[in-house]
Amino acid sequence: ADLVTQSIESFLKAQDATHYELVILKANKTEDFKRLIDYLLMARSKVRDKAVDSELIYSYARIQDLSALEQFIGKPNSANLDKVGDRCFEEKLYPAARIIFTQISNYAKLATTLVRLELFQEAVEAARQANSIQTWKDVCYACIEHGKFRLAQMCGVNIIVFMDHLNELIQHYENGGHFAELIALLEQGINLDRAHQGIYTQLGILYAKYKEKKLMEHINLFWNRINIPTLLQACKDNLHWKETVFLYTHYDQYDNAIDTMIAHSSSCWEHEQFKSIIVRVANTEVFYRAVNFYLREHPLFLSELLNELSGRLDHKRVVQTIDMGGQLPLIMPYLQHVQRENNKIVNEAINGLLVEEENYEALRESIADYDNFDQIQLAQTLQKHELLEFRRIAAQLYRSNQRWTTSINLSKQDKLWQDAMDTGAASGDATLAEELLRFFVSCDDCPKSCFAACLYTCYPLIHPDVVLELSWRYNLMEFSMPFMVQTFREFSSKVEALSNKVEKTEINAQEQKEKSKNKKTKKLNKTLAYSHQHT
Repeated sequence: ADLVTQSIESFLKAQDATHYELVILKANKTEDFKRLIDYLLMARSKVRDKAVDSELIYSYARIQDLSALEQFIGKPNSANLDKVGDRCFEEKLYPAARIIFTQISNYAKLATTLVRLELFQEAVEAARQANSIQTWKDVCYACIEHGKFRLAQMCGVNIIVFMDHLNELIQHYENGGHFAELIALLEQGINLDRAHQGIYTQLGILYAKYKEKKLMEHINLFWNRINIPTLLQACKDNLHWKETVFLYTHYDQYDNAIDTMIAHSSSCWEHEQFKSIIVRVANTEVFYRAVNFYLREHPLFLSELLNELSGRLDHKRVVQTIDMGGQLPLIMPYLQHVQRENNKIVNEAINGLLVEEENYEALRESIADYDNFDQIQLAQTLQKHELLEFRRIAAQLYRSNQRWTTSINLSKQDKLWQDAMDTGAASGDATLAEELLRFFVSCDDCPKSCFAACLYTCYPLIHPDVVLELSWRYNLMEFSMPFMVQTFREFSSKVEALSNKVEKTEINAQEQKEKSKNKKTKKLNKTLAYSHQHT
């Protein structure tokens, strides 16, 4: 080292700059930068070489004479400042590197240097001047590591606008556990002019992971700017089922939305929402899964759901499904709603429920308005019912199916005399009517007035001779007299009508005879007149 120092002094005295390269090499090894500076200042007056000026700047940096360094580079020189700055940076001479990079306006390297100096505010400003994505990332990551989150956010907004770098930035924040600061950054990012789908989507994912209370609000506001499949997966991974249903519906995957509500009903089922979604489902099998779900968990809302879907359901399948669990009464409103289609299965289900409820008035209306059901089977069931009105309906069903004898016998058993008479009249069978009439006069339990009522009801079917016979035998002349009066009135009217018809026919015949005679006379007179003219 002493020899190098003595050599440099010798060169200075001799003002000899010939071997400046060797001097620079040896001085660097001995780190005698003060003597080297003196030599280089002398050498500058002898030779003009980049190496001399560059080494001089580096030597100022090594002895930390920053004012001299700043003055030197502020004057004309031939130094390779980029190279010197890099050299200073690599050797952690950051203050000197800062001056050099500032001088040459290399803001990217300046920003990195300022980060090393922990001058983060100035580093952000330099990064803004550099406007390089890598510089923004370097400064941002440094700010994060040192807890300067406000400055990191200032950098981050310039990074997140690039889709390719967004995920890397998010990962850097998450690795450090800085979830709240990351969310704040992306919340600011969605207000940027250059905000893109990735920002909205990633913010939703972060809400799903770390701030679930804000997730639904975010989805409601920005569902049309979100990558729905990506956020859907995040919602499912983090068990946010309400949000999952919402996204499925806005992605036109109504089947999946319904299946999610069924599978996670405790978290996301809402009746009105369920109804509004299921009417859009294309796959009808989903309907029957929904029916089973409601039957299992929400039976009181089942009928309302079925009403919504009534136009697209197989009513037979629905009735069979519900009936297997013995829960048909739950869907009575639905059955009544679709009964207008006069479906056999529906009609039989309703009639069966009305029988169980002992609601004979509604049953009578049902069978009167909708006739597509096994009427004989229902009649056979009802004829054994303990309530009179149901046995009466059974008789009416037999009558509707022209089983006159069975209907009349059932009415007679229950002493429903008028019903029996009406059935006899409806049959149009004189034999049945006369048998019923004979039953009334021979039955001790039957009032005599039934004889007169039967004559009135079955009037067209009963022969007068039978009436006279029974009236005479059972002393019922006073009850049969209205019938006989009406019969004689009809007989006299018919005789009078026939007499008038015969008389009218005879008159017409006489008139025709006279017309024919007159016609012949006129023809003869005309012939005689013609003969007289030609004689």
